[in-house]
Amino acid sequence: MTRKINLFANLKTDFASGLVVFLVALPLCLGIAMASGAPLFSGIITGIVGGIIVGYLSQSHISVTGPAAGLTAIVLTAISDLGAFDVFLTAVLLAGVFQLLLGFLKAGTISNYFPTNVIEGMLAGIGIIIILKQLPHAFGYDADFEGDQAFFQIDGDNTFSSLVKMLNYFQPGAIIVTLVSLVILISWERVSFLKKIKLIPGALIAVISGIIINEIFITTGSSLVIAQSHLVSLPVPTSVDDFKAIIVTPDFSGFTNPKVWTIGLTIAIVASIETLLCIEASDRLDPQKRYTNTNVELKAQGIGNIISSLIGGLPMTSVVVRSSANANAGAKSKMSTIIHGFMLLLSVLIIPVILNKIPLATLATILILIGYKLANPAKIRHFLVKGKYQFVPFIATMVAVVATDLLKGVMLGIAISIVFVLRGNLKRAYTFKKEEYVDGDIIHIDLAQEVSFLNKAAIKSTLKAIPENSKVIISAHDTVYIAHDILDLIKEFKTTRAVDENIKVKLKGFKEAYQLENTAEVPNHVSIEHYYDVAKRRMVQKEIF
Repeated sequence: MTRKINLFANLKTDFASGLVVFLVALPLCLGIAMASGAPLFSGIITGIVGGIIVGYLSQSHISVTGPAAGLTAIVLTAISDLGAFDVFLTAVLLAGVFQLLLGFLKAGTISNYFPTNVIEGMLAGIGIIIILKQLPHAFGYDADFEGDQAFFQIDGDNTFSSLVKMLNYFQPGAIIVTLVSLVILISWERVSFLKKIKLIPGALIAVISGIIINEIFITTGSSLVIAQSHLVSLPVPTSVDDFKAIIVTPDFSGFTNPKVWTIGLTIAIVASIETLLCIEASDRLDPQKRYTNTNVELKAQGIGNIISSLIGGLPMTSVVVRSSANANAGAKSKMSTIIHGFMLLLSVLIIPVILNKIPLATLATILILIGYKLANPAKIRHFLVKGKYQFVPFIATMVAVVATDLLKGVMLGIAISIVFVLRGNLKRAYTFKKEEYVDGDIIHIDLAQEVSFLNKAAIKSTLKAIPENSKVIISAHDTVYIAHDILDLIKEFKTTRAVDENIKVKLKGFKEAYQLENTAEVPNHVSIEHYYDVAKRRMVQKEIF
């Protein structure tokens, strides 16, 4: 349960982290809107609503909500299919309603089944993607698509081809800004007297330095000037009419279009899964290890999407990049997220001209360091030491997230984890030992505490391998649950094959009744008499021959 705290208790720290998140979120909001084929300002609207509204309603203290790169392909295709952005907004409205219903249906509990190593692999994969995506910006090549896929992009290119192209298009001015920003950011974390200045984040100093350096280039007429195409590009409304032109409202006639409902449901499902994954990741990033009520989060996301759609915003999710930036900047509560939302709002109202002077190279440097922290080699070593059952799902998730996308990578990691669990479960179904005596060997099969239908194949194989004229003791002293299939299997072995092949079978410790929690079609307690004839039923608690 999330502990209630005073949102203003850590205002200094939260303000500094909110500023860092704002600097990270601003270009991402614009880039994702552009990649989605939507008006640029729609990305800012989503960031504002995600920060202020969802930030307030959510119980997560670290998670930051905004336009999601993982939805860009869906949004781009949907706008094209529907033919108009205002009709698409109706689908986003429906997605919000669907998410709200999922929250009331308590669908958020599925997040409890995401393995830790898979979540950590997802974070590491996202860290690598961040680094790969931001390297071109750091060199002054800004044609790369801002998304959560490292390989394939909407423009038909891929990240690695962009890395090659940046060598032909790099700008010395951008590289200088990147190096200066890198020195500032690293120094701010490692130099003792700078670390004490908590109110002023190193990211802000790096941004200001980047602006000053480029302004010096411009003033001196240097060839190192960073062109406008390599700076932040924010809409600059100059009048009330400009604002009205920016705001788009839904076309409610879209409710009669079946495609709108299909797209709305698709967005709701994908956005909810991404949010639950990111919430799990955010909780792991939280230094105070607080837990978020995922059902409340789905409701908050639903309300956020409804409001965002009504004023021209894109669909939103909880986003790992911004959330990790928030955690790394030292956020103590969700006030940081709310502050970042207000900063986005004020930036478009008051200082868009100044913000448009920020070099993308500076912001890329901030993100590269965030990516390194997520994909730190120490984390890989940590899971390697834990053994293959922890390392393989971790590394598979990391590689798949980089090679495909977030959802496919996580699904692969979970699938591998399930295979390992099943394999381990099969091995732990029972212990097998053979004792040698003069008058013949005795085989002991001791069943585990829980024996489910998943263990059927292993037990069946073991019983089949028992030779003729053997003596077998099957013990269930420590067993609290045995599936119907297993009891049937043991019964058939004892009453049929053992008789035919002169195998003496002794069953020890079997209870008269077992609680079959996973069987819906039988009473709460099922007597062992279903598996043995009435004449021998009284002997079950002792020994069955």
